Amino acid sequence: MSDHQIARTEKQLGAIVRRARKQAGLTQGALGEQIHMRQGTVSRLEAGEPAVQLRTLMEALSALNLELVVRPRSKGSAADIEALF
Repeated sequence: MSDHQIARTEKQLGAIVRRARKQAGLTQGALGEQIHMRQGTVSRLEAGEPAVQLRTLMEALSALNLELVVRPRSKGSAADIEALF
């Protein structure tokens, strides 16, 4: 996985979490067990459902050894960012 990934939508962020989970060799259920969440919650997070709680996202990122970085937007358009996925 590259050092930096950009997500501007819930779906893009979910895709990043999914890739990191797969690279870690974890199933959704195994990741859920690590963060004390149901597999269905992990599935909704990866699908980019907007109702997922921020706490759930932060716990999943921590379990996958990832962190959230907030910065000013780059000049790339949303379509350019979508092309990365």
